[in-house]
Amino acid sequence: VPATKEQKALWKEIFSQPIPGGPTSRGFDSYFGTDVPNWPPYCFIENDRTVGIPSEFLPVRLFRNNMASQQGPALPDWKLEPILPALGDRACKFIGAASKKAAPFLLYMPLTSPHTPLSVNEEWKGKSGLGAYADLVMETDAVVGQVLAALDESGAAANTLVVFTSDNGCAPYIGVPEMEKKGHFPSGPLRGYKSDGWEGGHRVPFVVRWPGRVEAGLRCDQLVHQTDLMATFAEILGADIPADAGEDSVSLMPLLSGGHKPVRDHAVSHSARGLPTLRRGSWKMIFGPGSGGWTKGGASEPIQLYKLDVDLGETKNLSAAHPAVSYTHLRA
Repeated sequence: VPATKEQKALWKEIFSQPIPGGPTSRGFDSYFGTDVPNWPPYCFIENDRTVGIPSEFLPVRLFRNNMASQQGPALPDWKLEPILPALGDRACKFIGAASKKAAPFLLYMPLTSPHTPLSVNEEWKGKSGLGAYADLVMETDAVVGQVLAALDESGAAANTLVVFTSDNGCAPYIGVPEMEKKGHFPSGPLRGYKSDGWEGGHRVPFVVRWPGRVEAGLRCDQLVHQTDLMATFAEILGADIPADAGEDSVSLMPLLSGGHKPVRDHAVSHSARGLPTLRRGSWKMIFGPGSGGWTKGGASEPIQLYKLDVDLGETKNLSAAHPAVSYTHLRA
């Protein structure tokens, strides 16, 4: 259905105004990206303004096959495929300019992938042989390589800490059963997928590159949390964190320096439906039955307890065999 005159007039009024509460009001000097790539408004945002005025509804054909998720205002001829390459290009441009200045720089680059929309560019379609999601992962890898190459070319790589991580496990609805039939398991040995309280929902890659400071090829098996980045960056920069900020953040510098002693003894998370989980050392408790997310099945007992150092796949619920651990140690 085409947008009405009234809708277009309202969108023009709304999108001609600054966007409050964005990154540039939270300490960032500049911002470029989208709001949520598969949700409206379908346009880029630069600093606190949309780049252009959305004036049409997104075409219905862009809602098929795990592409856009919510209808709404879009720029004329807006396409989803150019978003990821545009983020890579702008990141490279930023690095090139920032590296010429004396002050240190921070680039926070949350990619649109590997998340929906599964908007794979033509040169990557079919590359994986596993479907659109895996193709997009390959394209994402290439964009990360492009940014790292720009960092190398800038001359700043030797003095720059790079952290590559993800926000959650692979979404099961993007073709996981088909990939598993082909012998590819996106969660590897972990149980579950995005939304679940099991490890496949929350245990994610965490890769660091810091020449001269972090030994190449080093592996660390200690428990860390993404909240720890705040305390880590503060220690690197010699900055003080206020007493009421980052209370659950612990510096990872001892581990980045080659240490192997734990820097934290627990971590808390929850599933998409709010089922809480608690890690303490190698023990993990899930305070309810099942996954707490989209994956069906699982333990029916009121408490799940797993020992991850010997059962990473969370196959054996030990809550009945270790009641003292379930009700004393983990709840301390």
